[in-house]
Amino acid sequence: MRIVIAGGHGQIAMRLARLLAAGGNEPVGVIRKPEHGDDLREAGAEPCLLDLESASVEEVAAVLQGADAAVFAAGAGPGSGAERKKTVDRDAAVLFADAAERARVRRHIVISSMGADPEHRGDEVFDEYLRMKGEADAYVRGKETLDWTILRPGMLTNDAGTGLVRLEARTGRGPIPRDDVAAVIAELLETSATAGLALDLIGGNVPVSVAVKAVAGN
Repeated sequence: MRIVIAGGHGQIAMRLARLLAAGGNEPVGVIRKPEHGDDLREAGAEPCLLDLESASVEEVAAVLQGADAAVFAAGAGPGSGAERKKTVDRDAAVLFADAAERARVRRHIVISSMGADPEHRGDEVFDEYLRMKGEADAYVRGKETLDWTILRPGMLTNDAGTGLVRLEARTGRGPIPRDDVAAVIAELLETSATAGLALDLIGGNVPVSVAVKAVAGN
């Protein structure tokens, strides 16, 4: 499969690219800094230089043309202000979904955040982040032309992955290694049976493939 990943140089995206490439797939990482291209090539991904904060729907759709799936893994990052939560975490996610629809790429996975909610209250930057992620998720959920799955990981860690997770509509809070988030996304890409689901993800005791099959109803 050819899979286009927005936010291609992010920590989860890089892990995902390695998994996909190792499985014989063709990951494409959308990046905005040319100097990140070599990192993607080393991970087995094709770099695509495009700034999602300034690109048009047509430009993003051209990148997605002919892809089998799209993964939104972009984020403004913890050091960014409230404005970039809007332009990246919300607006870029909306743009990517619109472009996927235009390019007729149905399979669409969004890495969201536990607690994302357009009605979330609070005045801190993180509160704005949760609101913007919530608004983006709501927009994607309204796309009947996309086979979307929204994944809401808990507290991300750089611990080595265990391959054991808890993947449910609601899990409660908990940590999850980025390795395991990438492994779950790679598994989700193998089936569209989770389309229309928004899922929480934390560490657990169920193997990744079993957890995905369970929520897919298999």
